[in-house]
Amino acid sequence: MKRLKLTVHYDGSAFRGWQYQPDQRTVQGELQTALARLAATPRTAIGSGRTDTGVHATGQVVSVDMPARWDGPTLRKALNATLPRDIWVEAAEVVSPDFHPRFDAMARTYRYDVGTHPVAASPFHRRWCWPLTDPLDPEVLHALAKRLPGTRSFRSFSKSGQPERGYVCSVKRAEWTPWELGFRFEITADRYLHHMVRYLVGTMVDIGRGRRAPDVFESLLASDAETLTSPPAPPEGLFLTLVEYPSSSSTPVQPPGSVIEA
Repeated sequence: MKRLKLTVHYDGSAFRGWQYQPDQRTVQGELQTALARLAATPRTAIGSGRTDTGVHATGQVVSVDMPARWDGPTLRKALNATLPRDIWVEAAEVVSPDFHPRFDAMARTYRYDVGTHPVAASPFHRRWCWPLTDPLDPEVLHALAKRLPGTRSFRSFSKSGQPERGYVCSVKRAEWTPWELGFRFEITADRYLHHMVRYLVGTMVDIGRGRRAPDVFESLLASDAETLTSPPAPPEGLFLTLVEYPSSSSTPVQPPGSVIEA
């Protein structure tokens, strides 16, 4: 058997999230169906993390053990010919047998798109962003994002507790930037709590359109209790875009006789 690492894109609109659920359409379920068909035996697809119903990905990382005849390019081509059109495999490569996409991950990056241009409400855009009718203050958004990097409890921005792992997350980067239809938020952290990014975006957007005072955000960040955030931003605007690994755990395994160029 070989362990292969897949980089997967999907439009989450028609899925009940990543994780397999009986009698529900999920990304993991569709991948495992396709992999089992190719391997002629049931296969387990392990993801770098779970995405909720309606959330998208352009950088979900998945591992799967396949019969030795499969190499990366061949598996990628076969999967893209087999999978439904709302899932696409960007890359596939053979990796170390002990590679684990979740436990080896050092950081994950999410982006959230907020549309303030009227065309964001078009059916050709609204399934991939949060279309708003109110303008946002970019200076306020920028100031709020600058408060996020660092290590702290984000309990106030989580839907449900994870007592076995705690509430502390280390945010490496967070910023709002202009987007052609509005604004884009990007955040990189070592881990996330359930709905954390959506609660952060929902609260920042409320402050950015003048519905809440900026000092509310500071109070929420300083609190380790379940205090009142704004409602979470809808899932349509959220994308998992990048998962980072130590080079030793995700470096492709070179076939015999290959040359590694510097």
